[in-house]
Amino acid sequence: MAKKLASDRILLGSAIVLLGAGLLMLWSASQPFSDAGGRVVGEAIMARQLFFAVLGVSVMLLSLRIDYRLLRSPYVSVGVLVVSLILLAGALVSPAVNETNRWIRLGGISFQPSEFAKLAVVVFLASQFERREGRLSSLRDLLVPALGVGLVGVAVYLEPDFGSALHIALVAGAMAFLAGVPLKFFVVGGALAVPIAAIGIAAAPYRLERIFAFLDPWAQRQGTAYQLVQSVIAVGSGGTFGRGFMRGEQKGSFLPYPYSDFIFGVVGEEMGFVGALIVVGLFLFLLLRGLRTAQKAPDLFGRLLAAGLSMTIVSQAFINMGVVLGLSPTKGIPLPFFSAGGTSLVLCLLSIGLILNVSQHAD
Repeated sequence: MAKKLASDRILLGSAIVLLGAGLLMLWSASQPFSDAGGRVVGEAIMARQLFFAVLGVSVMLLSLRIDYRLLRSPYVSVGVLVVSLILLAGALVSPAVNETNRWIRLGGISFQPSEFAKLAVVVFLASQFERREGRLSSLRDLLVPALGVGLVGVAVYLEPDFGSALHIALVAGAMAFLAGVPLKFFVVGGALAVPIAAIGIAAAPYRLERIFAFLDPWAQRQGTAYQLVQSVIAVGSGGTFGRGFMRGEQKGSFLPYPYSDFIFGVVGEEMGFVGALIVVGLFLFLLLRGLRTAQKAPDLFGRLLAAGLSMTIVSQAFINMGVVLGLSPTKGIPLPFFSAGGTSLVLCLLSIGLILNVSQHAD
C-alpha cells in the first residue's frame, strides 16, 4: 500500500507547473504559422499536444498505482530494453523524415523510439546494478549493463541522432557512478569515448559544420548557424521582463520551428531574463526533489530509478537550453514539457509518475 504520496506533492506540483507553462508557451510559439491553404498550423499542434498532455497525465496517475519494484525483475527490465531495441530497429527501416529515421508512423500518429529508449536504459541499468550490488569492481560484472547501453546507443546513433546517443551515455555514466562503479572504469571509458565520439562526428559532415558554427556563429549567420543566431537574438531582445506573452517577433519570421527544439528562445523573448530564469529554476527544483526521493528510497533499485529518471529529464532540458543560448553546438533534442512532441511529453510524465511511485515507499 502506498504510504507517502502526499509527501511529494511538491514534486507533482512542480511537474504540473512545468506542463502548464509549456502548453502556454507552445500556444504562443505555434500561432504565427499557416499551411498553404491558410489554415493555422498552431491549432493542430496545440490540439495534438493537449491530447498527449491528457494521455501523459493519465499514464502518470496510472503509474502511481503499480508498485515500481515490479520493474526490478530482470524479465521486465530486460524486456523493456528489448522492446526499445525493436522499436529503434523499426524506426531505422521506416521512411525517412528530413533525412533521418527517428520516427515510426502509424496513421496520423508518429512515435519517437529514442525517447522511450532513454527510459528503458534507466530501468535496465537500475535493475542490473542492483543485482550486482557490492560486486561492480570487475569488468565481467559490467559487461551486460555496458552491452545493453551500447546496443541502444548504437541504434540511436544510426537514426542518426548523435545528441540523444550522447545524452543516454551521459545518464548511464551518472547512474554507474551512483551505483558505485570504481573510478578506473570511468577513466578507461572516457579514454575510449573521446576517439569514438570524434569518429562519430567526423562521419557526418553536418556535425562538423555545427561545431564550426558554434565556435563562430556570426561568421555563418546566414548558413549553418542561422537558427542558433536567431535564437540568441530572440533571447537577448527579451531584456529583463520580456516583450510579453504572445508578443514575440522572432518566432513569426526569423526563428525556424520555434515550437520545437528552439522554443526556449520564445520563452526568453516573451518572458525575458526573469521568465527564463524561472523555467531554469523549475527544472533545477525538479531535479532536487527527484534526488531527494532517490536518497530516501528503500532500495538501490528505487534510488537509481528515481535519480536516473530525474537526471534524464533535467539534463535534457539543460542541453536544450544550452543550445538555444549558444553554449553548445546544435542538437535535435526537445525541451521537456515545452517542445511540441507527444512521445517526449508522455514519457516525461510517465517518468514523473515513476519517481512519485518511489516516493510513496520512501523511508
